[in-house]
Amino acid sequence: MVRTFAWLTLREALRRRLLQALFGLSLLAVLLTAWGYQQLTHLPPARNGQLTRDDVQLLAGLVLILVMFMFSFVLALAAVFAAAPSIAGELESGEALAVVARPFPRSSLVLGKWLGLTIVVVGYAIAASALEFGAVFLATGYLPPHPIEAVLYLAAQATVLLTLALLLSTRTSSVVAGVVSMLLFGLAWLAGVIGGIGAAFRDPLIGQATVIGQILLPSDGLWRGTLYSLEPRDMLIGGAAAGPQVAAFPFFAAAPPSLLYLAWCVAWVAGGLGLAVWGFGRRDL
Repeated sequence: MVRTFAWLTLREALRRRLLQALFGLSLLAVLLTAWGYQQLTHLPPARNGQLTRDDVQLLAGLVLILVMFMFSFVLALAAVFAAAPSIAGELESGEALAVVARPFPRSSLVLGKWLGLTIVVVGYAIAASALEFGAVFLATGYLPPHPIEAVLYLAAQATVLLTLALLLSTRTSSVVAGVVSMLLFGLAWLAGVIGGIGAAFRDPLIGQATVIGQILLPSDGLWRGTLYSLEPRDMLIGGAAAGPQVAAFPFFAAAPPSLLYLAWCVAWVAGGLGLAVWGFGRRDL
């Protein structure tokens, strides 16, 4: 039954043209950014009367980080507003009543929807990232140091937000689930920025904001993994030479997430999914 509900969820996403809208807008964004990357090769000379290949690639890497930040926001938005109405919307419309009345566990419905939506957001993350990496490579010859890891971290971030929205969808309305999920996403990112400022000024109390935020909602911690995977080598070297003050810069990560933290992210998703199953199973319909 889990596979059946996953397939139905995929069909519903196609019927609502969610994938078509995402890929269409992403393709437009890739074309625009490809033009932008191409213009980097025509910038005024940087030193010795010419713009070196290293200059172009460093600039391309910085622009790519900003573009992928935009993609991460779009992906988070898509994950949240696809998952938020997945259960709450059907309960509000009465469609779920006809489904759950049949003799199968409610957990199959929750797990199937989670699996189907995860396939959608992970597929979008892979396709959009591959197109963007291809655009920057064709325009400038630059590729990020760890492209596969960057995509995996980005997809994991979306999966965390999808799980959160689905969990809230089992107990609240669609609007509440979507708004709360995006608000928490923004607060987690802001906590990471504030924590970086605290680390730059050697304030341990403010610095704990990053740790607390990344534990309660791992989305920002996984974005830091994407950030580290995208950073050009020269940017990492420059950041290390700049000292602790560089931590205040919100688009710099000195190290990837630890294996222990990644294990926590897996446990967080599993726990959130388990709570969603438990909450929907105990809800009076």
